[in-house]
Amino acid sequence: MPLHIQTPVLQSRPLSLKTGKTVWLKLDALQPVGSFKIRGIGAVCETYARAGKTRFVSSSGGNAGIAVAYAGRQLNIAVTVVVPETATAHACALIEQEGAEVIVHGASWMEANALAQSLLDEHSAFIHPFDNAEMWAGHGSLIDEVVSAGIEFDSVIVAVGGGGLLSGVIAGLQRNDLGHLPVLTVETHGADSLAQSVAAGQRIELPAITSIATSLGAKAVCENAFAVSQSHNVRCATVTDLQALNACEQFLHDHRVLVEPACGAALAALYSADPGLTADFKAPLVVVCGGATATLAQIQQWRQNLSA
Repeated sequence: MPLHIQTPVLQSRPLSLKTGKTVWLKLDALQPVGSFKIRGIGAVCETYARAGKTRFVSSSGGNAGIAVAYAGRQLNIAVTVVVPETATAHACALIEQEGAEVIVHGASWMEANALAQSLLDEHSAFIHPFDNAEMWAGHGSLIDEVVSAGIEFDSVIVAVGGGGLLSGVIAGLQRNDLGHLPVLTVETHGADSLAQSVAAGQRIELPAITSIATSLGAKAVCENAFAVSQSHNVRCATVTDLQALNACEQFLHDHRVLVEPACGAALAALYSADPGLTADFKAPLVVVCGGATATLAQIQQWRQNLSA
């Protein structure tokens, strides 16, 4: 049995009424770890466990670390997660709750990742938070589930951080003969490494992450994410932190599920962003990727600060 569960896909009546579209939601916020991450990360961890590794090391802004820690506990393998200073105390507590060691290091994920790499030995496996082909194939299982449910959708809306979910969504579309469907990627201003890369025509690295959506906090997307943005019908959009936060609160009101700002960015594409972004979508599938690292109180405080 895989470490992830099959999550519900349902039509959003509130968003369908608001947009005049048939809006489908893939509710990966309901995974045991609170996000889609366990799909691909679980598959990778199981492979390393079969190979005899006795320790997992990862670097993460939060959700990937929670997924690795969960996988390690399920597989009875020790886990160390290096998180950047931007990681929330809540995220660190959730990782530790799974029995993993947490090390806080560096101003960004890239600095945390460098330290994580230095901790490896012959008995350890490094679990990258987003850059691994087996991981992308695992993430793509969410598309498999939607197709198996007989849902008819004409586009996918997905948040982008390091690009692992985007890579997985496109892998899932391709293996289900849906490679022609457009994908709208959404990032917050200040964490928009993919949008800036596409605009520049080359993969770029942001000087710093200034968005509160720290789960989108990779200063550069993985090479595969940029490559698929060039080969697939990928459209890039950005929203403000406030739009993402408003979407989190509205989604909680509409669907009784709390997600973090990184996921709120994707939802904001329908709640508050330029309607022109999705003008030719009739039945979009929104990947409600979830995220367990932000509490409602924190979301409300961020929103109050930005609205002041």
